[in-house]
Amino acid sequence: MSKNVKDRFDLIGKVVIITGGAGFLGPKHAEAVAEFGAIPIILDINETAIDETVARIKKDYEVDCLGFNVDITKRDSLVAVCAELLDKYGHIDALINNAANDPKIKSDGPTMTALSRLENFPLEVWENDLAVGLTGAFLCSQIFGTVMKKQKKGVILNIASDLGLIAPDQRIYRQPGLEDDAQPVKPVTYSVLKHGLIGLTKYLATYWAGDGIRVNALSPSGVYNQQPEEFVKKLTNLVPLGRMSNHDEYKAAVVFLISEASSYMTGSNLVIDGGKTCW
Repeated sequence: MSKNVKDRFDLIGKVVIITGGAGFLGPKHAEAVAEFGAIPIILDINETAIDETVARIKKDYEVDCLGFNVDITKRDSLVAVCAELLDKYGHIDALINNAANDPKIKSDGPTMTALSRLENFPLEVWENDLAVGLTGAFLCSQIFGTVMKKQKKGVILNIASDLGLIAPDQRIYRQPGLEDDAQPVKPVTYSVLKHGLIGLTKYLATYWAGDGIRVNALSPSGVYNQQPEEFVKKLTNLVPLGRMSNHDEYKAAVVFLISEASSYMTGSNLVIDGGKTCW
């Protein structure tokens, strides 16, 4: 019997793992799923932020919530988390691959600005950014997705970006009075790994299509977070809706994508960018 539309959004008792769950958008993903009755599992490397996020989710939404101080680039650590979750709950229902290194342009001197540019970009930064944002997503999908395969059901949601579809417009980062080779830029790794996440989404969606696992991506655009006024103006000029997004405007989409409301959707990338990629 078909469920009604409201029931399809129900997440009561679902175990939902969120990587980078104590960062900027991660807690919002946790709030979203908790509001619909899920059990958020917060994976992060910031122990203080984990504790604060878990305590707040439990208090505000009256659901169970666990946090793990874990490096998602370490397979053994993820295997240990998986075993603990299965021992406690017996199932894993959804994975939100959200973790990524901080991609913000830093204004901490000419040396760091120069290092953000492709010609000088350090190999160790490239390797670390891809390790967290892409390899970490692969490892989490491999480990938690294997559990879902055995269950014959589960959902993986990869948090990509509009910069997984387009290149960054480096003009919005330019600063007056600097030579071209000293101008700050959006580092190469962010766009590359977000493109990679969309590719991983399509691969996993087709690979596990017969095993009851759906895999989709969500591509947000720039989120307002007290950025300098001049930067905000430049960016919003690229957006048909004329503004950056608010940090809670993706919550409904997350619930949709990991619930039965999107039961016939897999291998897709839901773009929520104020129309930015239309231009």
